[in-house]
Order: sequence, then structure tokens, then C-alpha cells
Amino acid sequence: MSPGLFQFNEARQKFSIYTKEALNIKNVKPLILIFSQLSGGETEKKTTLDQAFRGVLEEKILEQGECEDFLAIISLSINGVTEGICSATTPFLLLGDVLDCLPLDQCDRIFTFVEKNVGTWKSATFYSAGKNYLLRMCNDLLRRLSKSQNTVFCGRIQLFLARLFPLSEKSGLNLQSQFNLENVTVFNTNEQDSTLGLKHTEDREDGMEVEEGETGDEEPTTTCSVPIDYNLYRKFWSLQDFFRNPLQCYEKISWKTFLKHSDEVLDVFRSYKLDDMQASKKKHEELKPPGEEHVYFAKFLTSEKLMDLQLNDSNFRRHILLQYLILFQYLKGQVKFKSSSCVLTDEQSLWIEDTTKAVYQLFKETPPDGEKFSSMVEHILHSEENWIAWKNEGCPSFVKERSLESKFPKPAKKRPAPEDFFGKGPGKKVLMGNEELTRLWNLCPDNMEACKSESREFMPTLEEFFEEAIEQADPENMVEEEYKVVNNSNYGWRALRLLARRSPHFFQPTNQQFKSLPEYLDNMVIKLAKELPPPSEEIKTAEDEDEEEDNDDALLKESNESPDMQTKLVTGEQIDILANKLGEQWKVLAPHFEMKESDIRGIESDSEDVKMRAKLLLVAWHDREGLQATVENFLSALIDAGLTELAEILTNEADSLS
Repeated sequence: MSPGLFQFNEARQKFSIYTKEALNIKNVKPLILIFSQLSGGETEKKTTLDQAFRGVLEEKILEQGECEDFLAIISLSINGVTEGICSATTPFLLLGDVLDCLPLDQCDRIFTFVEKNVGTWKSATFYSAGKNYLLRMCNDLLRRLSKSQNTVFCGRIQLFLARLFPLSEKSGLNLQSQFNLENVTVFNTNEQDSTLGLKHTEDREDGMEVEEGETGDEEPTTTCSVPIDYNLYRKFWSLQDFFRNPLQCYEKISWKTFLKHSDEVLDVFRSYKLDDMQASKKKHEELKPPGEEHVYFAKFLTSEKLMDLQLNDSNFRRHILLQYLILFQYLKGQVKFKSSSCVLTDEQSLWIEDTTKAVYQLFKETPPDGEKFSSMVEHILHSEENWIAWKNEGCPSFVKERSLESKFPKPAKKRPAPEDFFGKGPGKKVLMGNEELTRLWNLCPDNMEACKSESREFMPTLEEFFEEAIEQADPENMVEEEYKVVNNSNYGWRALRLLARRSPHFFQPTNQQFKSLPEYLDNMVIKLAKELPPPSEEIKTAEDEDEEEDNDDALLKESNESPDMQTKLVTGEQIDILANKLGEQWKVLAPHFEMKESDIRGIESDSEDVKMRAKLLLVAWHDREGLQATVENFLSALIDAGLTELAEILTNEADSLS
């Protein structure tokens, strides 16, 4: 024996011992402890523990243990998966082993455990690893079960699969609307072998023996008032062939047969009314042995001897009538995989419509609770139409993606302001809630015009602001350094703001390094003094003449460039003209101004006026570009946006753009 195999067997024996110990105390802690103590890789230890679980389960099965013992091992393996000490497929393998070895009555108890833990199987830990095992296990069970004797168990399996798999899982759907043609109803097709040639009353008068089970000993048998012969029997059961294969109804000869047989069968149902069965049902409940459950047979019994009893059974009658409605729904409905030749004639559609009303009326007349049963059937068939439409659309997912409106919700509407705020109150004044604020607000009726007024221009010129500093920089005035205004921090802060707005020297690169703000301002004052008109040009400095000449050349070059650049900037008046001409085409131009979607939505939410939106776009572009907000750049953006006609118009209007 190889060392590796010996170690595997030794580890498996230890796991088996500790598994039995964990079963006794109903706790997985002993397995967690031994799992951490054993040497080897995690995958190897998990595989060894999986084999130990199956070995212990095999011992319990050979000992013919109880179902509770099997379920305890499976529950322990589920806890082991949760703790990460065994493979996720182990519980499903154990379930498959148990169900393969047990009879059907014990499989029912095991499957109850499977049903209760459907939430566990659907969790992320188990679903991907065990869904195929569970599907295979359920299919194996369905093959062992009888469709007529174990209908309840079969239904539970189907419901479990419906709960386990999502609606988007197409493996369990009949996408092509195929019929189960193997579901053949067998009945007597030989009239010579029929026993319905004689009347039942004649049979009894002749003293024929009655088979056990046909009549009761305590009360007389209720027989059908309609004479039952072989022709009625044959026509009645031949309808099942149309119900299992509705495509026959689109054939002319088959439709005539179906029509003839249906009319006769429905006439039988109309002619024979059933009495209320509440009393007999109550008596049947009293006579039923305790613990006996109701048995439902999915397959019809076609014995000729049962024909009169079946016509007296309300449940049997409801089954037949419901088959009619299901057939009619298919014949009238739009099914994706139905052939183009499968079309009803007007005569067929009219007959189906009249027969549908007759069937619902028979539902209402059939006790018990006919009205309630009829409404329930109608509701179920209406819901079925929604599923048919869903299949016709290719079974789309029920999970819908969020729309753009939900991702970017529209801003909430603001509460409307009172009329006084818009100047619609008494005296046409806008009341601001304070006398002084009201006076200031109503100085000018148009607030935008008031903001553009020349009196609103508070920024001084370079000559006005630096006049005192230029005088102090002249050596002839003999102003001491500590008394110069450039040493005032407040003055220096305002000087920097003014230079940034009015002087091109502020943004010019330089190799000269300054140790302090006053030193920098001294240098700027000297440059400004040379550009300003006399008498400021007479200022003398102690700087080197070579450096002065270099600076003069640079300043001369800059001064020659700056006026040309400033003449090309788009002004506020030009923005108004451009906004009026741009109009509704502002949104086409916005991407060429490199505006983001959020900025465009903000402009749309700020105003509903098209011209105002265009103006807001131009103002935002002008503020962002600064010195680059020139007419040439604006015209190039128009051309890129395809607005060439507007660009030509603006180029020709030299007075407004120059």
C-alpha cells in the first residue's frame, strides 16, 4: 500500500469516528477540530470528509436505520459546508444515495426535508453546486412514481422545482407548445363486445347479478335519466383524442366529427341536472374511515359499467367541461409556433363563442358552489393568457433595467412663489420682507439691466489704483521704504486681484524670482509706469539698463499682443446678439463647447426659454474659456457643429463681432 493511500485511509477513519461523535451530540464542532488538526491540503481533507460522510450513511442504510438518522447525517453535512470543511455537493450526493435505496413511502419523508430546506438550496453557497443534482434527483423520483396512483407526490415534486428554479429558467418550459400525444385514452371501440345494448332496468328484472362496487348496500344507486347506449359511450370518449391533439380541429372532416360529438355530449349535460350533493357529501365524510385521505386519479376510467355513475359525478363533469375551455383557448389564441394554416373560419369562431357561454352556464348549474367555481375557472384562464403572451415574446426576464429617467430623476418642482414676489401685488412692488431690501430691489424694474449699468462697475483702473504707488516709486519723491503702500498686506491683496483682471503681465512667465510680495509689486509698478502716459514715464530706477532693455522688449511685445487679443474677445453685448440668433440650435452647439451632459441638463432645468438657454450656454463657455473666448474660437465651434450658415451671418456682421 502506498504511503499516500495509507494516509487517506487513516484520515478517513478519523473523520468517520468524529462524524459519529458529531451525530451523537448533534454538533459539527468535533469535525471542525479534527479538520484543523490533520495535515495536508484543504481540498484533500474536504474530499476525505466527503467520503467519510458517505461511508457513515452507507452503514446506517445497511443497518436499516430510521429516516431521522439519515436526515441527521445530511443536516450535519449542510453545517459542514457552511463551516467550509466539506464540498458543497456533499449534501446532494447523500440525498441521492438515500432516495435510491429507500422505498417510496420513506422517500416521501425524505422529500419533505428537501422541501423545507428550499431556502438553503437557493442560497449562493449551494445553488450553483447542487441545482443539477436536485433536478436529476427529482426526475429519478418521477420515473419511479405512478402518475395515477402517486399524483400528490408528483405534484409536490413539480412545485418544488418551480420554487427552486427562477422563472427565467427555460429548461422546464414547453416553448414550442408541443402536445403530449402519448396520453391516449383507451376505451371499447368494438360495438359487438359492448354491454350497453340492454337497459339496466331489464338487467335487474332478469335477475342479473350486480358486481360488487357498482351499487351500495345501504341506499339505492342514483342512475342517469338519459338513456346510455354504445353510441353515446363511443362519442363521449372519442372527444379525448381531440383534447390531447387540438390541431385536428383545424381539419375540415375532423372538425365536423368534433362538432357532432360535442353537441350531443353537451345536450346530455343540459338535459340532466345534478342535485346539490352537500347532503351526500356529508354522509360520505361520516362513513369514510379515519385517517383516509382523498385520492385523485388523473387518468379517466372508461369502463362501460361506470358511464351512468360518471354522468352523476359533478367533479367528472367539471373535468370534461374544463377541457373544452382549455381547447377553445388554444384554438382562438395567438400561439407563436402555430402553423399559418391553423386559422378558424367565421362559422367555427361563432360556434366556439356560443359553446363557451354554454359551458360557463353548465359550470354555474353544477353543484356544489357552481357560481364560485365558474368565476375561478374564468380567472385562471385569463391569467393563462398572460403566460401565453409571455412565451410568444420569447420569455423575457422579469427583472427590468432602470430607465434613464429613474437613474437621472427630474428635479422636483419648486413651490410657486407668491404674487408679491413677482411684482404683481399692490403698487407693482416686489416685497422682500424688509423695507430697505424692498427699496433696493425696486430701484430698477429690470434686474438684468440694473446689473449691466455702468454704475455697477466698481473695479478701478490700473492708473487710479497704482497712482500713489507709482509716485512713491519715484526716487525724487524720497519716500522711505517702510511708508510705501506696497508694504500694506491689504493693498497687496487688492493689487493682485486687479492685476489678474486688468493687466496682461500677471500671467506672463518670468525667470526673475521674488522673495516677498512688496518686492513683486515694486517690479510691477515699474512696468506699469513705463506703459502709462506722462508724467509717469519720467520715473527713474536704480536697475541695470541691460535688464531694463530686456524687460522693455518683453513688455513691448506683450503690449502689442494684448490689445489684438482683447479685441477678439466676445463681449457681453455680443453674447446677447449671438444667443438670439442661435435659438433652438444651442443644444447642437453644446457638445462642441465640451459641455457635459450634467451641464446641459442644468441649463434645461434653469429656464424654459430657448433664447435664455442659449445665453446661459454662451455665458458658461465664456467664463470657462476666459482669454480664449474669442470670436474666432466661437466661429470654429459653429462650423464644427454644422451651423455654417449662422457662422457666415456672424462673420458678415462686422459691427457686432469686431
